Amino acid sequence: MSFHIPLASYVFIRSFKTATMEALQRRMIEEDMVQYKLFLIQPGSSSSQQTEERLTHLVEEILAKVAPLLIQYIWQHQPINLKYHPEKGRAFSAPQKGSSMLYVFTWLKLGTHTNGWRVWISFTGGIPAHIGGSTQFGDNVEDEWFIVFLLLQITEAFPELAARVEDNDGEFLLIEAADYLPKWLNPDTSENRVFLYKGELHILPCPSKSTSVGFSKDVVPSVAQALELLYTHPEVCRASSKISLALKKRLEGYPGKIKSGLHRAHCFIPAGIAIVLAQRPDLIAPAVSAFYLRDPVDLQACRTFKTFPPDTRVLTLVTFTRCLYAQLQQQQFTPDRRSGFTLPPRSHSQYKAHELGLKLAHGFEILCSRCRLPSSEPNAPVSCNPQWKGFMESLSRNGYFHGELEGSARYRELTRSAENFFKQSVASKSSALSPGEEVLQLLHSCEPFNLEEMKKNESQLPQEDSDSWLDITAQDLEQLLQERSGGRADVGSQNSSSTKQKQHAGDAEERGKEKEDNIEEEEAGYSLVAISQGMKNFLKAMSSHEGAELPWSSATQPFNIDPDSMANALGRLLGGKDEALDSDDLDDSDNDDEEEEVEEKEDGFCGQAEMKGTETLDSLKRYMDQMDEELMKTNVGQSFKRTNYNKAGASGDSSHPSARDDLPRDNKLEEKEEEIQPLDVDVNLVTNLLESLSSQAGLAGPASNLLQSLGIHLPPNSDPA
Repeated sequence: MSFHIPLASYVFIRSFKTATMEALQRRMIEEDMVQYKLFLIQPGSSSSQQTEERLTHLVEEILAKVAPLLIQYIWQHQPINLKYHPEKGRAFSAPQKGSSMLYVFTWLKLGTHTNGWRVWISFTGGIPAHIGGSTQFGDNVEDEWFIVFLLLQITEAFPELAARVEDNDGEFLLIEAADYLPKWLNPDTSENRVFLYKGELHILPCPSKSTSVGFSKDVVPSVAQALELLYTHPEVCRASSKISLALKKRLEGYPGKIKSGLHRAHCFIPAGIAIVLAQRPDLIAPAVSAFYLRDPVDLQACRTFKTFPPDTRVLTLVTFTRCLYAQLQQQQFTPDRRSGFTLPPRSHSQYKAHELGLKLAHGFEILCSRCRLPSSEPNAPVSCNPQWKGFMESLSRNGYFHGELEGSARYRELTRSAENFFKQSVASKSSALSPGEEVLQLLHSCEPFNLEEMKKNESQLPQEDSDSWLDITAQDLEQLLQERSGGRADVGSQNSSSTKQKQHAGDAEERGKEKEDNIEEEEAGYSLVAISQGMKNFLKAMSSHEGAELPWSSATQPFNIDPDSMANALGRLLGGKDEALDSDDLDDSDNDDEEEEVEEKEDGFCGQAEMKGTETLDSLKRYMDQMDEELMKTNVGQSFKRTNYNKAGASGDSSHPSARDDLPRDNKLEEKEEEIQPLDVDVNLVTNLLESLSSQAGLAGPASNLLQSLGIHLPPNSDPA
C-alpha cells in the first residue's frame, strides 16, 4: 500500500529536519573557540541576491575600517575571519488559514507543557543571511576579548548591523556581568537575547509590570524576531548601567592594550628566520605553538636543521605577545647534540637570548618539516585582484597612511603590511597555505641575505623589554583577585586603607612610627565578629537546587521606602491604634485586612492547633533530651568550646567521683544539668574556620573561597609553624 505526501508538506518535513539538526548543533562549539555573527537589523523586502551583495560590500568596508588595528595584532592561533554566510534553516510560525493538516499537527507537537499549560516555544533553527566566522584563540583569551572590542567598534561604525558572540561556555558576556543580571536571566533563558548594537550591549527583556515589551522567559525567540524587537525598541533592550560597566571594565585599555600586550626580546636566531619575521611578524605565533606542542616525531627533523642552519645565527629583536613569550620562556629544553645548537653557561650575559633563539629555531624548523617545498611558479601580484583598488581607497579614507607621501619609505612599509593583510583576510583563496608553506615561500622569494651586514646591525638594536611582569607577588595576586571580585567590600581592610590615605610625608622616624601604627590598626581591623556575622547572613540567605545567593552588604544594597507602610507604622507608634507595633508590621501592613478575615475563619481551629503545637513541642523536647544523654557518653562534646558561667563553683567543687555516686538520683540529674554548659556558637564557628584556613597552608580551599565570596579577607597567618 502506498500513499502520496503533498509537495508543500514534504518541503516542510525536510525543512523541519534540517532546522532540527542545526538547532542541535548550534551549541556544539569547540573548546577555546569564539563564534560571531553580524546581522542586518533593518527589516527590508530586498531579495537574497541584493542582501548578499550588500553584506559582501559591508565585509570589505568593515575590514578596511578595522585594518589599522588588525595589521599590528599578533593572533595566538587564528585571526578574525569575517565572511558572508547565506540564510540557513527556517523559523516556523503558528499555522495560518489554509495550512495543511500535517503542518498544524507538527506545530502542535512542537509545543511543550509547562505547569499544565501549553506554551509555544518558537523554533530557533532559522538563521538569516549574515557576516560571521569563528576564531580559535587557544591559550590567549585576550584574542577573544579583542574580537568583542572589534564587534563593538563595528556596530558603532555601522549602525545597520547587530552582532552576536558566544563560545563553548555560551553567553560569556553575561558571565562577565553575572553579579548584576536580573533573576530571570540564566543560561536556559538567554538564547538569542544578547546582542551588541550601536557599540553597546543589549539584552532582550522579559515583560514586566513597567513594560509589556519583550519575550517571556519560557520563549526562545528566533533571530528574526529578536532583531525586529531590537530595531523597534532599542532603548528598552539596552543593558543596565551596571552590566554595561562590567563589560567596559573588562575591555578597558583597548586599543592601546594591543601594544602594551606585546613583548620585545633579543634572540640569537638563524638569519633566515630573521628575514621571515621582518616581513611577517605574525608568523611568530605558529612557530612558538609548534615548539610548545612538539612531539618526538617533530624533534627528529631538528637533528640536522636543513632549512635554518645554526651557523647563520645573528642577534635580532623579536616581537612576541606576552602569552607567546611566557610559553617559550617557561619551557625547559635541551637540544640534540647533533643539531649544532649549543648554549653558553647560565652566567653568560646573553644566555637568555641564546635560549630563546634556540627554541624559536626549533619551532620554525618543525613548521617547515611538516610541508613540501612551494611551487616555483610566482604568485600573481596583489594589484591584479579586482578588490585591491577598493581596499586601498577604503584604507586611505580611514586614515591608514597618516598623511605619508606616496613612494616614501614609511608609505611602502605600510603598503607591504596592507598587502599581507589583504592576502590573509580579504582575497579569497581556493587552497590556503599552511604557516610552514608561507615560511618556505618567503625564503624562496626574498633576496639572498648578507650575513656580515646583519651582524654589524647587532650593536644598533633597541633595548629589549623587561619581563618582570612574569613574576607576580602575593600582594599583586590579591589585588588582581580583588579587582575580579567586582569591587565587593573588603571587611577586613577598610580601616587600613583609610589610614593609609591619611599618611603625610615626614621624617624617617615618624614614617617608621606611622608604619607600625598602621600595621597595628590593620591587624585590629580584621574583626572576628564580622566572620561570624557573615556566616549567619549566608545561612539566612535564599538557596535552592541552583545554589545559594550570597548576601549583599548594606553599602551595595539599595534603600527603598514604602510610604504607606511607613505611615501605618508611625500611626501605631503615636498611639493611633491600641495594637503594639510588631517587627513585621513594615512588611505585612498591606495585608492587614486579609489577615483579619483569615483570623475570623480560623477562630474555630485555634484550640486544636494549640493542642497539636503543645504535643509537638513536648515530643521534640523529649527527643532532644535523649540526644543529649546519648552524646554525654561520647567524646563529641570535647571538640566544642563551652562557655563556663560558674568557674568559681566548678573550681571549688573537687569531690571524688565515688562520692558523687552516693548522691540521690535527683541530685545526679541536677548535677548533669549543671555540667551541660551552653555552647558559644560564634567562638566555635570562628575556631573551626581558622583551623581550616591554617590547614590550607595558603592555598585555595573551601574556607578561603567561602570567606572571599562573602567579602571577608583575612591576613596571612604570621604565627611560626
